[in-house]
Amino acid sequence: MKRLFATFLTVMLFVVTHAQNESDALRISQQFYQGTARSMAMGGAFGAIGADFSALSTNPAGLGLFRSSELSFSPILSNINTGSTYNGMFGEDTRTSLNFSNMGLVTANKVSGTQAPWKYFQFGFGMNRTNNFSQRMFVQGDNNNHSRVDVFLDKVAGTSPSQIERNFPYDIYPAWYVYLIDTVRNNQGQLIYTSPVPQGGIRQFESTNTWGSTNEWLISAAGNLNDQVFVGATLGLPYTRYFHETTFTEKDVNNTINGFDEWNFRQHIETRGWGINLKLGVIVWPVEWLRVGAAVHTPTWYGQLNDQWYTSIDAKLGPDYNQKSSPTGEFTYQLQNPMRANGSVAFIIGQNGILSAEYEHVDYTKMRLRSSDYNFLAENDAIRDVYASTNILKFGGEWRLSNFSFRGGYALYGSPFRDNINDASQRNLSLGLGYSEKNFALDLAFVNGQREQDYYMYTSANWNPNPAAQKITTNQFVLTTRFKF
Repeated sequence: MKRLFATFLTVMLFVVTHAQNESDALRISQQFYQGTARSMAMGGAFGAIGADFSALSTNPAGLGLFRSSELSFSPILSNINTGSTYNGMFGEDTRTSLNFSNMGLVTANKVSGTQAPWKYFQFGFGMNRTNNFSQRMFVQGDNNNHSRVDVFLDKVAGTSPSQIERNFPYDIYPAWYVYLIDTVRNNQGQLIYTSPVPQGGIRQFESTNTWGSTNEWLISAAGNLNDQVFVGATLGLPYTRYFHETTFTEKDVNNTINGFDEWNFRQHIETRGWGINLKLGVIVWPVEWLRVGAAVHTPTWYGQLNDQWYTSIDAKLGPDYNQKSSPTGEFTYQLQNPMRANGSVAFIIGQNGILSAEYEHVDYTKMRLRSSDYNFLAENDAIRDVYASTNILKFGGEWRLSNFSFRGGYALYGSPFRDNINDASQRNLSLGLGYSEKNFALDLAFVNGQREQDYYMYTSANWNPNPAAQKITTNQFVLTTRFKF
């Protein structure tokens, strides 16, 4: 357990010297399904219901239940608040974003001839959003034990000053350039590294801003076999865009430390890349009141993820102020996400109601980072040590009164971490309202999400700050317009 916790600390550290790590693999692999307002209002439990474009991302057999062609698009307004408590001090920040969670076109083609076992063939094309990276957070607190500079001193120990720029261009060299790290000779005449920043007695701040998303573009086909068996397949083409900006600050807030006022460490990273996967699904409708569905998703293969990053450090040491930026780093690598499997059931209550449930299983230990230029042995070992297989549970209900539909749902995304080394599970509670006519429908959904986790601003073999206990609250408002023809 002690070894596992140490590995977890390294996962939580944002590594600027080699930006691709286990945390990146998890971020790209996790899916918090969005899509249409009807699906989101019912907790996403649509695997056995079908006839909704969101189902193309979970169980493509749902496409087989469309009996008319449909065009849908769904703007989504998201507000994410992050509260952090670090060493007894509270900080928070909020980010609001407006995007599209769904855009899709379905064509339903009726098979001619009343004796044909195939009743319909359907084709679908469009996009569902599977993750939203928008978030701001602010962490603050007093550290009386050490400074982040101590991590730098550990890292540079044993390195000649002439080798610093070549070996550590993104963190140690800017710190060296602005005199945040310097050299002195000890009593034995040996050259050692030192810093004007004291070991503790300082206030630490971190402000982080992230944005971007994973949008999965979908090409799907399905068939309706005698109104009893529905089969479908989706070719998924997820595109991920992730932007991360962080400013870490240490400051003498009481103005009592000679030769030191404050220093700032700024980091920026961008990740972009396309992936590909295949989803196969089936829905069986054995009796009028029951539908049962199942689907399997192949691992997603990101054949070319591209990262770009740079850093800068500035320091005010007494009357002196200096600033230094790093070069821009760039690296291309591959990522294999784990496969997924889900099962679902829906109970049809006459002409008015639906109750549905869905279960999905994913094993995050199967993620793999690869590159021809780097072996990722340490990162892939950490994936096996830190992460676990997890379960996703979704429940939903709908009741129709004339042209109106009232909906509710609940979803639980299990923690991806093993042995309770962190929580990071997410719970979503949703409500919705729909209005439909013969060729037009309008759906509205509200989704409240709650997640708690421990966040580590930095770590090393010898210096580990206390975690910041974070509570992340997400509120999403989705409006879907559907046109049938």
